[in-house]
Amino acid sequence: MKSRLNLKPGQRGTKKLVEEYGKSLLYVRYRYDEARGVRLKTVEIIIEEKPWQPGQNLLDDVMVPVQINFTETTLRDKVKAAGGMWDPEEKVWYIAYGATRGTELEDRIMMDFNKGKQKKHLI
Repeated sequence: MKSRLNLKPGQRGTKKLVEEYGKSLLYVRYRYDEARGVRLKTVEIIIEEKPWQPGQNLLDDVMVPVQINFTETTLRDKVKAAGGMWDPEEKVWYIAYGATRGTELEDRIMMDFNKGKQKKHLI
């Protein structure tokens, strides 16, 4: 499916949708499904608005794998104190990314580990 046209509110082709959604309307998109031979009109709207402070990183709670050697007991104790959990199957520690930021643990995050797979019991 291809998107060929992205319109902002007020542009030609959005008048009725602006009337319907008002200031909640962000975009109108026209998508084309070649397999089915149809054109789809979609809208992107705001459904919730909450206070937010710049600098809050939404990824701080994501559990990341950290490699620590068996003999590095001081580092292992830091991971435990920060809420890290040992995964005996993978033989790595999992810790919230926010707890690693700015510490020596940040350099030990295994970037290519499992390519985005996360353990449900660790999250």
